[in-house]
Amino acid sequence: MHEDLRSAVAADMPRLTELLKDLVGMESVSAHGHDPAGVRGAGEALVGILATNGFEDAQLLESADGHPAVYARKRGPDGAPTVLLYAHYDVQPPGPIEEWDTGPFEPVERAGRIYGRGSADDKAGVVMHLGAIAAHADSLPVDVQVFLEGEEEAGSIGLEEILEKHSELLDPDVIVIGDGGNWEVGTPGFITSLRGIAAVNLELRTLASAVHSGQYGGVVPDALMALSRLLASLHHDDGTVAIAGLRSEELEQALDVSESLVREQTGAAGSLELIGEGSIPSRLWSRPAVSILAIDAPPVAQAINQLVPVASAKVSLRIPPGQDARAALEKLKTHLQANVPWGAELRFTHEETGEATTLGTDNIAMEVWKEAFREGYGKPAVEMGAGGSIPFIATFSDLFPDAPILVVGASDPTSAYHAPNESQDIGDLERATLSEAIALRLLAERV
Repeated sequence: MHEDLRSAVAADMPRLTELLKDLVGMESVSAHGHDPAGVRGAGEALVGILATNGFEDAQLLESADGHPAVYARKRGPDGAPTVLLYAHYDVQPPGPIEEWDTGPFEPVERAGRIYGRGSADDKAGVVMHLGAIAAHADSLPVDVQVFLEGEEEAGSIGLEEILEKHSELLDPDVIVIGDGGNWEVGTPGFITSLRGIAAVNLELRTLASAVHSGQYGGVVPDALMALSRLLASLHHDDGTVAIAGLRSEELEQALDVSESLVREQTGAAGSLELIGEGSIPSRLWSRPAVSILAIDAPPVAQAINQLVPVASAKVSLRIPPGQDARAALEKLKTHLQANVPWGAELRFTHEETGEATTLGTDNIAMEVWKEAFREGYGKPAVEMGAGGSIPFIATFSDLFPDAPILVVGASDPTSAYHAPNESQDIGDLERATLSEAIALRLLAERV
């Protein structure tokens, strides 16, 4: 039906594939403690790419804190709807380098996938947007505003300031967040709900300084013993969250997600038991989940016969839609304070929150993207929740209450985002790009 767009995207895929590789090669890690020059350099490169490809007003948008965003626009016919296309160009730290098959910032194409940090999350989203626009050449049917964030992986610290400071640049009728993903390779997906987050960094101290473990062990608890007991209190024996008062519910019409599929997608050990209660989609999308993201303690290679005096951890609580994030954070802290063993000293060193989101599905944007997905992928899209969080969606919703928001993307459950050997399926990148190109045309025809 839209064979001109299909041909245009197919012909452009060699360029888009190389563009994705180029972006992956940019070390745009936004996490605290990493050189901010990497993010800024990637942002400046994107400004240049947008300007070279015929966008107007390509520029960096700055905030007092945090990393810059990239903005540009391309105009369609007079009176055409305006679509805001969002993605983020910052990435997670690579993690343990020894677990990567190749360098995290040395993109490699293998078996139809591109490997490297950010290949899926979310530089594929950047490429998807740019490819969809390019498919229309000089006949873009809508006004497009491109907004590429530089600190999504660091909590979007300056995003609200940037959006408010530069509000005159943005007037979307539809917002497309290109930070979602597909149900599986070859099957498109819409994310219709996302869990929020409440997280703390904590420090637990039992001693002013280390003492001999033989002399005082059995009388004085070390910090790792105390921390282990405290963190274990966060779950019941079946793995359900033990924090009182959190919202938790069973989805009435959940998609069928089998245990075998979860094991396959996560690489779970054969003897590992899954945790929680209820259907797997409910456990992933509508119930809280607690994860211990990190522990600071002496490494085994440096162990000596001492009672460790202090240990630290980061605790992350994912919360379902309907749960206030700040209230959840207080319940998490209250639980931790109430379960400190043996009178150890607990101190919170950092806190963060992000609200959960439910997205409306009864709108013209959803209608045309569904049709575009059927054509681009050859099958209907799956409406699904997300266990992860994109807290800034609430910011967009507040600032642009009349603009429908879609969350789509090119990645899939095997993309290993935030993990070693992250990758993007090239076929799905092409299908996602084609689908968005079709959707832009359909939207212009029907609005």
